[in-house]
Amino acid sequence: MKISRDHSILLSKCCIVIFAAALFALDCGGYFAARWFCASRSLQTPALVAMTVAIYCCSIFAWTALWQLWKLLGNIRNDDVFTAENVRRLRTVSWCCAGVAMVCFAACFFYVSFLFVTVAAAFMTLIVRIIKNVFEQAIEMKSELDLTV
Repeated sequence: MKISRDHSILLSKCCIVIFAAALFALDCGGYFAARWFCASRSLQTPALVAMTVAIYCCSIFAWTALWQLWKLLGNIRNDDVFTAENVRRLRTVSWCCAGVAMVCFAACFFYVSFLFVTVAAAFMTLIVRIIKNVFEQAIEMKSELDLTV
């Protein structure tokens, strides 16, 4: 079964909505989730504080990234794919991933398992930066092609 472009964009937007709902739930209960997690592993107060701060700092980056991805999908649906605006959106998403990596790296001094999130976020930064670079190159190629008549 082949999924059409519009269905793929719709599926991606549905995934963004699901992630946004999960992020909202985490924002509402972040402290309680961190407290439960730390209590279940007998972690001390500094780990609880670090985890809570990390959750809410990363939330800011996550909301920003979700919004940028939502707008990017809207542009793609409108056939505005290789534009400077989309490059800017991808750059913002990559910086959001880098921000999460930095926050989690700082938090790993209090709870070492944050190192896994740090590595994952840093890897996502790399992937999004490469996609952004591909978009920039495509824009240059497209403008050269537009000049060739």
